[in-house]
Amino acid sequence: MTTPHRLFKDRIYEQLARVGKALAAPRRVELLDHLGQGPRTVEALAELAGTSVANASQHLQVLRAARLVEARKRGPYVEYRLAADDVSRFFVALRSLAGSRLAEVEQVTRAYFAGRGGDEAVGGDELIGRVRRGEVTVLDVRPAEEFRAGHIPRAVSIPVDELKARLKELPRDREVAAYCRGPYCVMAVEAVELLRKKGYTAHRMEQGVPDWRARGWRVATAREAAR
Repeated sequence: MTTPHRLFKDRIYEQLARVGKALAAPRRVELLDHLGQGPRTVEALAELAGTSVANASQHLQVLRAARLVEARKRGPYVEYRLAADDVSRFFVALRSLAGSRLAEVEQVTRAYFAGRGGDEAVGGDELIGRVRRGEVTVLDVRPAEEFRAGHIPRAVSIPVDELKARLKELPRDREVAAYCRGPYCVMAVEAVELLRKKGYTAHRMEQGVPDWRARGWRVATAREAAR
């Protein structure tokens, strides 16, 4: 006989399992990562994730059913965003847990960044403290729309494909901490490589906007900057 206690437990864990089921596909985890940078249309997400629009849409529907993302109509397009900041914090915690428990995460990451200078990422508290105190030039090399959606306070926005032409915007007498979408993003690696060749003292910062939010720190937006 099923007791009320057992029925309660079954129903609770069934609901918790909905989140786990929603993240059972690697592509859906990647889509959450991309949405941590800001709202995106289905078409943009499909391109970022290297999949078809139809496939991306199906994955997003699963995430939406688990209340992890929300959708809204923007003209002829459907735009998705994370349902709340706690979803971003959850993703950062998931990434951290996988990195600490699965040696394969570090192995795959090191193998990919080897020879690209990316293994020199600086993510320690010392650099983070200097960033927060404004002692280094913080460079956001993501696309401009991601910067507008949210960025580290006082960061300078120069997308990586524009960096070579806009180097004069960066003071040479200050260290540069370049960041992009987090520890698996190569854009900051490319930026640091270019900056060092041009004589700058530059480091890649592993933390991105989701990591900033996960620590409870303020994330600036283009709307604030325009005031």
